[in-house]
Amino acid sequence: MARETPLARVERHFAQNDPAGALQFANEILRQSPNSFLGYFTRARANIWLANHVDAEKDMERALQISPNDEHARLVRANMDLRLGNIDRAVSLMRPLARGRGPHAVEAHLNLMMTLHQGGRLEEFVEEATMDGAWRKDPRALLMHARVAAIKDREAGAAELVALFRANPHPAIRRSAGFEAVGLLDKVGRYREAFELCTEVHAATSGALEPDDWIGPLEAQIALLEKGPGFYKPRAAPVHGAAFVVALPRSGTTLLEQMLDRHPAIGGIGEFDGLDYLCRSMHNGGPWPRVPSAVPDARFVELQQRYLEGAHKIRKPGASWTFDKSLRAWRALPEIATIFPGAVCINVDRDPRDMATSIFLSFFNVAAYQWSQNLTMIRRMIELQRRLTPLAFEVLGISHERIVYEDLVEQPALYAERCLKRMGLEMDEAVLSPEKNKKTAFTLSHEQVRQPINKRSVARWKNYEWAFDSSWDKVVAEHESRRQFK
Repeated sequence: MARETPLARVERHFAQNDPAGALQFANEILRQSPNSFLGYFTRARANIWLANHVDAEKDMERALQISPNDEHARLVRANMDLRLGNIDRAVSLMRPLARGRGPHAVEAHLNLMMTLHQGGRLEEFVEEATMDGAWRKDPRALLMHARVAAIKDREAGAAELVALFRANPHPAIRRSAGFEAVGLLDKVGRYREAFELCTEVHAATSGALEPDDWIGPLEAQIALLEKGPGFYKPRAAPVHGAAFVVALPRSGTTLLEQMLDRHPAIGGIGEFDGLDYLCRSMHNGGPWPRVPSAVPDARFVELQQRYLEGAHKIRKPGASWTFDKSLRAWRALPEIATIFPGAVCINVDRDPRDMATSIFLSFFNVAAYQWSQNLTMIRRMIELQRRLTPLAFEVLGISHERIVYEDLVEQPALYAERCLKRMGLEMDEAVLSPEKNKKTAFTLSHEQVRQPINKRSVARWKNYEWAFDSSWDKVVAEHESRRQFK
């Protein structure tokens, strides 16, 4: 039997969904050959899979220094740029790969089309999607065809996407097609059909709902916070220039980031994975969060340095502040207070029914947002977030602003100035024109933030009024009591 080559072993690890094995093998390669392209590239791919993007960035840079023309590495680099919102660089890397005849041409062409579609560059998308090529034999080609149909005619596109959802055997394609059809039905005013289809898509693609996996840790955190000030103490040096959004998805976080990123001193870093890595490290079977004093100071210092290194690397040139839009922050306020004393948090809350409507009808990562498939579970998560956030701000002494989305779109200058003042910055009129931001928003709100600030999404829930019963009354009343402009 022929001996397995190093490259074959690497691909075997990835084919077997074993990124940890690939990472271990990459380290073995680099111990023997410190300048190995395969070692650095494999380690970068493994860390991407494991969501350790800070480490992946370093290894990708080194891999491309060693072999700058490797097509596979250039494709992975392009996909990493997408995560950072660098759409122009990503497209410039993908397009020549898609035009070539190499082994990664099909993947490059499909990724290019997905990038252009999500980035709103629809003319370029249609041009790419009407080209001939080997990519047409890929199962995802049907999704591209349906997207072209939807651009030309929403009704026809919706019908094609519904058919694709119900007939295609590939789970990822089914989920994408289903939720895109839901979005089109919503846009053309077919609200009952959109809701019913969305319920069907969730049932077919979301898996079993385990409420205790989400509720338990949040209730436990509230109980720890109720022990009062002093349970969580700053354990690293104060930081200056780090800000975090504190909110659930679909509450206006992308709009706020696109606004503040227009300030020359602020660099929006999107949904940077640094906070996720930090929390995974802290909660990995050790004494945190139950016995904070048992964690050595050196660990907190190390995690702070790692986060700041990655955040500073991806913020725009000249910025002195990073604005992290990670949706993990509202569940990580004890970690933020302990590891980033001096950081600023900005909480954004929106009408719970508008949030729930948007969350329920939208495509979310099924593993990370399993609770998004059920309106009752969404309400419970909103209620917990609104219990936890003000309690954590008060107990932990975090510098913060609390904003209501409806007030933000009514008086954007007022609330932008409040956020900037909290960060020690002067008002800049540029923040009032987020639609001019060249930074691509790769989130569910990417279309909305390409428009001037408006109130069109306020009270969207009324299209689905029949879906909300009296169980929503209390959380809605609490939200309304906080609004200043009605």
